Amino acid sequence: MSEPVPITADAAAERPPAPVGFAEALRFWLVLGFISFGGPAGQIAIMHQELVERRRWISERRFLHALNYCMVLPGPEAQQLATYIGWLLHRTWGGVVAGVLFVLPSLFILIVLAWVYLAFGEQPLVAGLFYGIKPAVTAIVVHAAHRIGSRALKNGAMWAIAAAAFVAIFALQVPFPAIVATAALVGYVGGRVAPERFRTGGGHGGARIGYGPALIDDDTPTPAHARFRWRGLAGVLVVGAALWCVPMALLTALYGWHGTLTQMGWFFTKAALLTFGGAYAVLPYVYQGAVGHYGWATPTQMIDGLALGETTPGPLIMVVAFVGFVGGYVQAVFGPDKLFLAGAVAATLVTWFTFLPSFLFILAGGPLVESTHDDLAFTAPLTAITAAVVGVIVNLALFFGYHVLWPAGFGGRFEWPAALIAVAAAVALFRYKRKVTEVIPACALLGLVFRSVL
Repeated sequence: MSEPVPITADAAAERPPAPVGFAEALRFWLVLGFISFGGPAGQIAIMHQELVERRRWISERRFLHALNYCMVLPGPEAQQLATYIGWLLHRTWGGVVAGVLFVLPSLFILIVLAWVYLAFGEQPLVAGLFYGIKPAVTAIVVHAAHRIGSRALKNGAMWAIAAAAFVAIFALQVPFPAIVATAALVGYVGGRVAPERFRTGGGHGGARIGYGPALIDDDTPTPAHARFRWRGLAGVLVVGAALWCVPMALLTALYGWHGTLTQMGWFFTKAALLTFGGAYAVLPYVYQGAVGHYGWATPTQMIDGLALGETTPGPLIMVVAFVGFVGGYVQAVFGPDKLFLAGAVAATLVTWFTFLPSFLFILAGGPLVESTHDDLAFTAPLTAITAAVVGVIVNLALFFGYHVLWPAGFGGRFEWPAALIAVAAAVALFRYKRKVTEVIPACALLGLVFRSVL
């Protein structure tokens, strides 16, 4: 009798992975919620590395198709992408769990940090850690731009769209929604004139990248729960309307329409629907309302909240939780003896109203998107949008780099320790392929050392 032939790593890589259980997926989404540093670019890069390259839960092509849809929605695209993939794997509850766990750790962390910030003022230890984290985040965004760009910019047309988007936002200050709309129009026309240049992956017909078969592969049929049904769409809309109307009605009944918590719910619902292009696109609106109109936070507090949002896991738009905490705490909505409770409740309410639309967009629109992953009329505009977003991410990296290396402007001091940390982080990411979860803590410790000795 011949001995059995051992299964090699190469042979195993040619087989689709085993089906993913709900408990296994839940553990992954929970861990992702704690390690999702680096803003949307870094978070998408982490998900791509884990879900496409390492675990092979979803193919490159299906991942990019879902990402393209999330990028045209208002709201945080990385959180929506997690919700979409969770929904695709494990139905509605899979999407809800993935989306909630993407946000929940960040909410808890920001509540604690906001309380420390207001109750105890500046902490040298925290300031030192942040000093190292900021340049690391800059390097992570650059690395993510490279990773996404290397897959999205497969021909001259995609490079031209990315370059035009960069010039538009960097030099001309064109609003991000206008860039998205223009890219979508270019993609729609280009998909008809030169279809091979506007296919997902840049015109190679969706050729496999080389990670091996995926659980949800290019040709995997859409699961039954992800197929479009009018009844399912109506159910999502009814439940979504109830989840918004019931808490708003309770807040109005308890505190009146002009109460602080009621106005927070209404204001951040509007902000959620305007968040095209990520948090930076909506921050001026939040600043104008929260600081200028309602007085929930001061300009300095808003800036400090943005710094906290940049250096904690989760979507950058979670800065709204910080604003909510500060507003509820400072205005003592539950009385002077319950300041922490007021801040925590306000932060939670703000998070609820900010992210509820994101879940509805995915659960309502996902079945329609799944029916179009081979439809060039739908995918060509989204492919062009992905290329444009690469240019926007490069602009974001330059924005981070400027504020980290020259915090007082070009006329001020050059922060050479921050530059060294940024270079070290970039080398770790590009040369040694280290994980974000390893780079962030190491750079935080370096920042603490530099701030202690200099």
